[in-house]
Amino acid sequence: MIAREGQVPVIASALTGIVVAPFSGLPVALVILMLFIVMVLIFRDPDREIPAVPSAVVSPADGRITSVSEQYDPYLERQSVLVSLQMNLHGVFTTRSPVEGKALEPANMPDGDSAPHGVWLQTDEADDVVLVMNRGRLHTSPHCYIRYGERIGQGQRCGFVHLGARIDLYLPVTSRIDVSPGDHVRGGSDVIARLVHT
Repeated sequence: MIAREGQVPVIASALTGIVVAPFSGLPVALVILMLFIVMVLIFRDPDREIPAVPSAVVSPADGRITSVSEQYDPYLERQSVLVSLQMNLHGVFTTRSPVEGKALEPANMPDGDSAPHGVWLQTDEADDVVLVMNRGRLHTSPHCYIRYGERIGQGQRCGFVHLGARIDLYLPVTSRIDVSPGDHVRGGSDVIARLVHT
């Protein structure tokens, strides 16, 4: 499957190959083929099997866990556990919802063109999770697929960051974290934490 941002580039490169390749030499045809392959690799978006684990928080993206620490959540103004991951440069650049719930607008949203994009997700058990997509390696803005007020499923595609970025996840302080810095995770399929209800 191809991410929605990549449908035009992939189709365009394929059509270019179909139209131009028959009338060009082998070197040009190979360049067009390589361009098509690169587009498919950049924008690939495979389906993932979502684990059936109660109160689980799944990884929002493919990448490596860079830090796990208790931090102040500036979006909801609370203490939280912050799990940060760096998306793989050679991985899938789609982001996925870590929990099932309703998308709400955070109380505090940073201003400015370079500000990250935060989404407040509230589960049916009233657990508050904030997903923050930072700007990509080329300083590109993250694309968010969900609107405030919409309901989203766990592991559902919710955004895209060109060539990857740092993803921050603010979780309730009572959460049980199942990953450590250095761990590699896959978006939508690997459990990184569990929401604990006391």
